[in-house]
Amino acid sequence: MATAVGRCVLGQLNKLRTYRCVANVTSVQCRNISFSQRLLGVKYFTEKHEWVEVDGDMGTIGISEFAQDQLGEVVYVQLPEMDTELELGQEAGVLESVKAASEVYSPISGVVKEANTALEDNPKLVNESCYEKGWLYKMTVGEPSELEHLMKEDDYLKFIKE
Repeated sequence: MATAVGRCVLGQLNKLRTYRCVANVTSVQCRNISFSQRLLGVKYFTEKHEWVEVDGDMGTIGISEFAQDQLGEVVYVQLPEMDTELELGQEAGVLESVKAASEVYSPISGVVKEANTALEDNPKLVNESCYEKGWLYKMTVGEPSELEHLMKEDDYLKFIKE
């Protein structure tokens, strides 16, 4: 029964809808629940290899695994200050590695609400865990429509293979 429930929910996430599944002894019933286009845990990517993961009206920003691999070992991170207003595409910070320095650009417009201060003492977190512990900063989502111009993960993976 749990497998049927899991298939019901997971199968519908791909269609930007979700269903509440109720299992009883003989069947699984799925009911449509209204659902936002912004899914928790969905990452959007830029052509410059930044990502943003949206949760409500907040976005967490970082660089992709491809980008950190190209940079090499990150040795210094400069992050935006709290309450900095950033426009889409504006420089937000700098990552320095043993190979090069690279600017980080804001994938969306909004206001910076938190910087990952753990990176000050341990910049290698960007290399070790770029999607979890190595995120760079969090900001408000000023223009949700800007997300429509970013790539979802499947499209990004195709982009970096080209």
